Amino acid sequence: MIGGAERPAHPILLSVRNASKVYPGTRALDQVDFDVRGGAVNVLVGENGAGKSTLMKIAAGVEQPTEGEIIIDEAPVRFSDTRHAARHGVGIIFQELNLFPNMTVAENIFISREKLRGGIDINAPAQREAARGLMRRLEHDISPDALVGELTIGEQQLVEIAKALSQDAKILIMDEPTSALSAAEVEILFRVIADLKRRGVGIVYISHRLEELIRIGDYVTVLRDGRVTGARGMEGVDVPWIVRNMIGAASKDYAKTDHHAFGAEMFRAEEIRLPSPAGGFAVDSVSMSVRSGEILGVYGLMGAGRSEFCECVIGKHRHASGALHLDGAPLDEPDIAGRIRRGVALIPEDRKLDGLVQIMSIRENMTLSNLREFARRLGLDLKSEAQAVLSFVRDLTIKAASVENPVSALSGGNQQKVVIGKALMTKPKLLLMDEPSRGIDIGAKAEVFRTMRRLAAEGMAIIFVTSDLEEVMSLSDRIIVMSNGRITGEFTPEGTAEADIVAASAVGHAPDTRLSESIA
Repeated sequence: MIGGAERPAHPILLSVRNASKVYPGTRALDQVDFDVRGGAVNVLVGENGAGKSTLMKIAAGVEQPTEGEIIIDEAPVRFSDTRHAARHGVGIIFQELNLFPNMTVAENIFISREKLRGGIDINAPAQREAARGLMRRLEHDISPDALVGELTIGEQQLVEIAKALSQDAKILIMDEPTSALSAAEVEILFRVIADLKRRGVGIVYISHRLEELIRIGDYVTVLRDGRVTGARGMEGVDVPWIVRNMIGAASKDYAKTDHHAFGAEMFRAEEIRLPSPAGGFAVDSVSMSVRSGEILGVYGLMGAGRSEFCECVIGKHRHASGALHLDGAPLDEPDIAGRIRRGVALIPEDRKLDGLVQIMSIRENMTLSNLREFARRLGLDLKSEAQAVLSFVRDLTIKAASVENPVSALSGGNQQKVVIGKALMTKPKLLLMDEPSRGIDIGAKAEVFRTMRRLAAEGMAIIFVTSDLEEVMSLSDRIIVMSNGRITGEFTPEGTAEADIVAASAVGHAPDTRLSESIA
């Protein structure tokens, strides 16, 4: 609060006033006002497609508003690009990772801002040392010389955060920074945020994890359909208030339904092993089974081997050993296409890299794994293809002006729904879902989870990989926990405490004895 001539505790560093953004066929922002306060976490929340990322792209110079202005130091500015914004102290961590896989960690962190020796050549040793210091700050020992393409998604997310921290920005925009991080890594990030606040940095924080927002936020702004529906200090704000302003209702729905009977065993894996490039095994003698109509939750920390196991099942790693069976017969097709034809589908963890072709349309992406169904003697039956796609667009409530628009024009959550629709179009018997709710808002989560339960009730077997405790407890009929490539526990949600799941996931990891620090 500001009293008299007293200097405000959280001065406004940047203001967006009356911002509108119009794209062909849609109005992404409509007369939006937004303030970024220094020394505070400014939470921005809303459903997918509400305009959050568009607003932040305007603030960071990626996009220019159709109407409205940005004000810094009481003067209007118009950022021509991200470098222009950076000169005014604005940095951004994008929801979709913007890294070069064939370059090292240090090279990615300092790309276009290289440390020079005498203004002539790149000072590689100085860059490596600075990168090592940033990783220490993030409490990780990722080598500055490691190729980014060889890192896990979570480690790549940490490199993206380090890249933003290296700019010493006055305003730091974090768009879904924890979407690929484990619980322990989230705690580290929160400690970094607390340090940035003490230095007076204004942080804009976007996340779909609502409890996370309540915990760290100082101010909250809610967007719905491109308009501000609520803006206030965080004191007194709870999850129902946020949800009510987001979607007009006050409850989270993870679509719990009546239990149904399971069928016979649909899938079985026996002693699956996958050698790790770093030595040892990424997947180490993993065996599990799932019945028709059952949702099997697989929980674990980053690097536990969950994603690698799913990749073994879909046929990505031909050098993996062990036996797989689907619907009573060996699953031994040597390639991914063959396993899709047998009835296995995978929703990958990284939708941008493994799930979508960004330059293709929504329609083309969604039918990419199932073109056989629409193939005719003289080509594709485009009418049938479009009708099938529109049916999935309606079922999954994908917000798109046209299925002919490029998939890159969609918000992150709607892109994820396209990936899910693409998998379901193959009519799988076994559906592998690797972090399917990553980057999806609360309304979209409920829709996806209702779809999962409907598919299970219809007899589909589902293996559901997640790092979200609430999700795995709410959705799973049975839970398997992995750590260091091995299964370390098996539970049923009824009568199991979350602490038991966490303890099993920490087997083989050094315990973190530090207390979680409150961000005040």
